[in-house]
Amino acid sequence: MLKQRQNAAEDLARRLFATEQAVDQAICKMADLAGYMPVARTNANLSAVVGQEAISQAAETLSALVGARGQLIATHNRLAETRDQIGLQAMALGSGDMKPPMLQNREEGKIVTLAEHAA
Repeated sequence: MLKQRQNAAEDLARRLFATEQAVDQAICKMADLAGYMPVARTNANLSAVVGQEAISQAAETLSALVGARGQLIATHNRLAETRDQIGLQAMALGSGDMKPPMLQNREEGKIVTLAEHAA
């Protein structure tokens, strides 16, 4: 039963990390779009009033994406609490790029447990 919980947690963690990455990418893309809008207006030699509503909408969209990222981080934290509640405290549930090098190794696509590196 522990192995089933570990497998489920690993599958869930992969999906969580993919979602976090996708949201970060969406923020970057939206910031690029919003940042380029005034450049495009200037390059087209248009008045500053042209496209203002579109720039405002882009800024609101960016803000919403940043808010969604905060909610996703809260979800990540709740899932860590749930992991502990079901007895998987030793599992590392963070993305590989945020862990110290010794915890970034993965075996067969599985998240390495902290216990394997203790001792």
